[in-house]
Amino acid sequence: MPMFMPLLEIPRASHDRRLALHPSAWARSFACEDVRPLIVCRGPIRLEAYEVFGEMGMTQVGILLSERDSVVYSQAQAPELRVVPPHRVHRVADYSGATKEERLARIAEIIAIARTHGYNAVFAGYGFMAEDDGFVAAIEGAGIRFLGPCSYTVRAAGLKDEAKRTAIAEGVSVTPGISNVTARVLLAKYPTREMLRNVVASHALTLADEVLGDDSRSLAEVAGAVLWAGYARGVDLLSLDEVVDGVALAAAELLAAHPGSRFRLKAIGGGGGKGQRILAACAPEGDEPLVERARKAAAPAAALAREVLSEVKATGVGDNRNILVELNIEETRHLEIQLIGNGEWSMALGGRDCSLQMHEQKLLEVSVTAEEMAREAQRADPIAAVAIEEDREVLLRMEAESERFARSVKLDSVSTFECIVDRGRHYFMEVNTRIQVEHRVTELCYTLRFHNPNDPSEMFEVDSLVEAMALLSRHGTRMPRPERVPRYAASVEARLNATDAALAPHAGGVVVSWTDPLPHEIRDDQGIGRKNPDTNAFMRYRLAGAYDSNIALIVTPGLSRKDAYERLAESLRHMRIRGNDLNTNHTFHRGLLHWFLARGVMAKATTQFVAAYLAQVGLLQEVLQEVDLSALWTARRNTLAEGAGAAHAVATRAAMDRQVTLVLRPLELLLADPHLASAWISGHRDAFDVRDGRVVWLQNPLDVLADSYEFLRMDAGADDIPAWVIWDHDAALLSAGRDFYRDVSAHTGALAWPALDALLQQDAAPDGWAGPSWERVRASHGGFQLAAPLMGMLALAGDASAFERLGVREDLTLHIPDVLLDPALQRRMRTVLAPPLVGRANEIVSVSGGMYYAQEAPGRPHFVLVGDHVEAGEPLYVIEVMKMFNKVVASFPCTIDAILIGTNGTIVQKGQPLFRVTPDVAIAVDDREADRARRMARTAMLHRGLSP
Repeated sequence: MPMFMPLLEIPRASHDRRLALHPSAWARSFACEDVRPLIVCRGPIRLEAYEVFGEMGMTQVGILLSERDSVVYSQAQAPELRVVPPHRVHRVADYSGATKEERLARIAEIIAIARTHGYNAVFAGYGFMAEDDGFVAAIEGAGIRFLGPCSYTVRAAGLKDEAKRTAIAEGVSVTPGISNVTARVLLAKYPTREMLRNVVASHALTLADEVLGDDSRSLAEVAGAVLWAGYARGVDLLSLDEVVDGVALAAAELLAAHPGSRFRLKAIGGGGGKGQRILAACAPEGDEPLVERARKAAAPAAALAREVLSEVKATGVGDNRNILVELNIEETRHLEIQLIGNGEWSMALGGRDCSLQMHEQKLLEVSVTAEEMAREAQRADPIAAVAIEEDREVLLRMEAESERFARSVKLDSVSTFECIVDRGRHYFMEVNTRIQVEHRVTELCYTLRFHNPNDPSEMFEVDSLVEAMALLSRHGTRMPRPERVPRYAASVEARLNATDAALAPHAGGVVVSWTDPLPHEIRDDQGIGRKNPDTNAFMRYRLAGAYDSNIALIVTPGLSRKDAYERLAESLRHMRIRGNDLNTNHTFHRGLLHWFLARGVMAKATTQFVAAYLAQVGLLQEVLQEVDLSALWTARRNTLAEGAGAAHAVATRAAMDRQVTLVLRPLELLLADPHLASAWISGHRDAFDVRDGRVVWLQNPLDVLADSYEFLRMDAGADDIPAWVIWDHDAALLSAGRDFYRDVSAHTGALAWPALDALLQQDAAPDGWAGPSWERVRASHGGFQLAAPLMGMLALAGDASAFERLGVREDLTLHIPDVLLDPALQRRMRTVLAPPLVGRANEIVSVSGGMYYAQEAPGRPHFVLVGDHVEAGEPLYVIEVMKMFNKVVASFPCTIDAILIGTNGTIVQKGQPLFRVTPDVAIAVDDREADRARRMARTAMLHRGLSP
């Protein structure tokens, strides 16, 4: 068997995973046909699980459907239900509920549904319930199998404070910080063992006497045990105010110890970026004492702590409200290790680099395996090879530590061991005791081969982590430790989200059409792309963005990381997703992929990169939006006509007129989308150079124009409506021009473009060309080069915006100029990329679709009331999108005249008026004359750079 399978395509048909049909009796003993699972989650994993369970031979598979799937969004009914029989769909109000009481009621309801309908297993995917140890324990207590890590593992590894203590005990490198805030607060309130004993008695808590009387235990450990007893009893030993004040005290202590460093507040629940906030650094120097500076810097921590607890729904009575306060390592990479185990053995399945993220949300994820890095190091230059080998050594250490950790928490399913990496060091961050959204990235790199311990010739293979979860749940310790077999060398995943050009959520749009996946592409889209079985027509789908902005996960494998990137770039080039009020990050991904393809896919991306890259694209947009394409065309047309002399002016203008749509149509599309322009500039770096403000072509501009049509999927072979493809007369002209240059090259030899261009401009005919023939050749060359060089306008825009200042060093680290890390510039560039909605001067409208909240947490005062005066930067409301709370602040000072939205939890649409206000000053109106003058000046500059 070759090390890597030939990559032809990803089969689109369902697999047959029925071990009951395996020729080996030993393999047949691991069949799972008797498992009857109820799927309790949302998103692409729900459809994937339903299909995998069916492929495994399970004949009774049910789905829990919540109101957010179908009731709130009547047009967003879960598309996967198109393949689920109606009697296997069971409705609940919501999966987890908002309060502890509601969560307990929901758990009881789910258990009742399982019992009533004969389900003997529950699969919770990667939703809230998957990491709720109370939910898992209740399922286990009801005698129902849980297809995921057991409650012991979820509690020991899933809660961030417990996981950190386990990591320290196992010798795993951890991030500096404080992980027992609530225990510290309880000790400050009850500082002796006797006082803690009285707390236990007064609240009738169940706690073993030896815990309180064990002098070998520290007071902090005893306080932690008392708190856990309180959670079990469902009582609050600490108020919410006491907890958040304790967080502020812990933050002040750490800020004083690390002046100049920022800290991260992390709720012990959450995951996927939820329940985390960054606390600004304490000034390293100042007139005030350091302790006072730290105390002031920590002042926002209490409000941030309320936000994270609200986000993870930990504000109810008896909820565990512990928050970790950890050093925020700024120049960091985010890597995670895929784990699998059966409670006795554990195995790491390589890693995933998730550093390309923004707002704590992952955007592009790429596989990291020891096998591929060894291959890449062999073919890299010496400096890059050292850097790749350093990464490989870090990966091997993380894999070893993750396996030790997994054994210590008795991992009996799949989980993810997450770390941050700073050059050659790594720090444990958390464990996700569930399957990850990006699990396909690992699945495509490794197959699990299970051998019979008594007869190694007997074996079966598993290439789905969902299938592995079912097998481990059903057969437990009978499952032998598998062999991990390389499958594909690398894989990469792009998260296609409903966002605007600045990556802010843009929910509520309707998908009207979507091209089919390419053969090499996996598209996890919840079934959105499934056609009507009777008509084969695409069925419209409204994005239910108040819950989740994700539309699909686009995954491609490759024979190398570069190959995987190129295949993903081709999938996105081919993709057309269109709709009403539909905004996605589709073209952002195209720009990002081409940036790395042009500069090195082995580059060590950091979590800072996307924000810096987005700022650079915003600066590019500032240039592009000042271009008047019509004026640029007219200026070039007139200049070339004047240069041709009176005898040829008319003919020159006529020739230009025949090329107007050939050149301007692709240019208009590129100017309209800075992310596409970014991708084009990166993809054509070898085609041009800019010297002293002028474009120097290194490739034939006509070939670049033809490539641009292909890049935009407007080429003659594209299967699309006429408005989106090259027109016939333009295709004929482009084809004639390329044929002309092929013929010329055949006569002149394989000259590079600058040499060929210089030859074609000389008066004297070269050897082998007759004078009249040479003149016709020169005239044809001049005609074909009239309009195509206008594509160089993009090169000039890139130069004007200093697009190349972001780069990759020889050691594969990124060069990010400080200017692009400036928060003020990043904020301004986000408004350039996605200008604020222009409503009436006396209204404030919703920045996105989502769920509206008037306060930061239940029981807290509303941010604003009628009659309040609000300064710019003060909070107005919270919008929940993708299960995360986004605090929206006022962009100008004003007085609140009316609140136009009703209650908390109301679904709002982007642009919906929320407040009627009186601005302090009149809203400035753009000066059209000044704007036009700027456009003309920019256009003139570009024209000079394009001049022959």
